[in-house]
Amino acid sequence: MILERILPFGRALLEKVIHEGDIAVDATIGNGHDTLFLSQLVGETGRVYGFDIQPEAIQTTKERLEEHGLSHRVTLFQNGHETVMNSLPPVHYGKIAGAVFNLGYLPGGDKTLVTRPRTTLSAIGQLIEMMKPGGIIVIVIYHGHREGAVERDYILRFVKQLDQNDVHVLQYQFINQENNPPFVVAIEKR
Repeated sequence: MILERILPFGRALLEKVIHEGDIAVDATIGNGHDTLFLSQLVGETGRVYGFDIQPEAIQTTKERLEEHGLSHRVTLFQNGHETVMNSLPPVHYGKIAGAVFNLGYLPGGDKTLVTRPRTTLSAIGQLIEMMKPGGIIVIVIYHGHREGAVERDYILRFVKQLDQNDVHVLQYQFINQENNPPFVVAIEKR
């Protein structure tokens, strides 16, 4: 297949901008797959900051990182992603190379605990401000459930009004698939 699937496409974008020594953010750590991926990209001299409100997400991610010997590259916060600006050391402002969101609910977890537009938009706005030029935010939007569809609409309205002189915004989506497949919104800081 020539067209990349959604998750590999998002990761390919992050691979282009995150390198050894960079700072990255996993705004929704979930089961820790993206946190692990980011920790491999930043190398020994970089840092990943991860956010999730659920204790089981934090624990699963810690275990995944320890299995791979990479926990020393990551700081995890059991807080919402809307606290990113208050959580990261000010020395990292303007230096974040990449960030990723996988919206919706924790796979295998409580499906009533979902990401919400208010906190997600706040986190996106903060990360745009904290991102270095050329940095990218990858947002994977799962909209196959009621709350996900609401959050999708808020995010799309928000990103469409962002100034093109500040950021480029891309939507990557397969449009002929059933069951509301996820899609990517990528925001590149100019």
